[in-house]
Amino acid sequence: MARQLRAEQTRATIITAAADLFDHQGYESTSLSDIVEHARVTKGALYFHFAAKEDLAHAILEIQSTAARKLVEEMDSRGCTSLEALIRTTFGIARLSVDGPIHRAGLRLATAGVAVRPPLRHPFTEWLEFFSRKLGGAVREADVHHDIDIEAVAHALVSFFVGTRVVGRSLDPLARQPRRMAEMWHVLIRGLVPVPRRARYLSLATRLEREITAG
Repeated sequence: MARQLRAEQTRATIITAAADLFDHQGYESTSLSDIVEHARVTKGALYFHFAAKEDLAHAILEIQSTAARKLVEEMDSRGCTSLEALIRTTFGIARLSVDGPIHRAGLRLATAGVAVRPPLRHPFTEWLEFFSRKLGGAVREADVHHDIDIEAVAHALVSFFVGTRVVGRSLDPLARQPRRMAEMWHVLIRGLVPVPRRARYLSLATRLEREITAG
């Protein structure tokens, strides 16, 4: 049992070290030797868990996908409106990115063209489906204008969401990300939500930003 626990801890250490390097210097610019040095493990320990750098990238994307699905399931279980669930989930992903390198690296891997191996699905595909589902619910709940093109808006939302984080990575300190997420939603809410319902969701975006910043 103790040996298994040490193995799991070593694996987690290697993944975190790889994520930190992928996030800061990119996937292509990071070697396995870099990861061994950064993780402070032996090459034998790394190869025991991962045969190639691609396996590390896959593990990071898998962790990111699992965390995102858990966020979605949590929102679905809370009985939120569809739009609230959508807003809360995007802030939840932003919080994960602020808290550690794995989810920041996952985004960088997703935007760098790193292959996603089945049965894992590309995160952007998962997000498109989730955004479309919640937008459809928001239309039915009259929280979003009834005449929107759900597919087109979902694609624009994912692009806005990803783009905000990618641009922010280059221009802003990490702590600025919740502010950028709130700014994104303040723009989108004013375009998507009927006037009588805007105040609730504008207030929600502001409150979620403050919670991440304070937390």
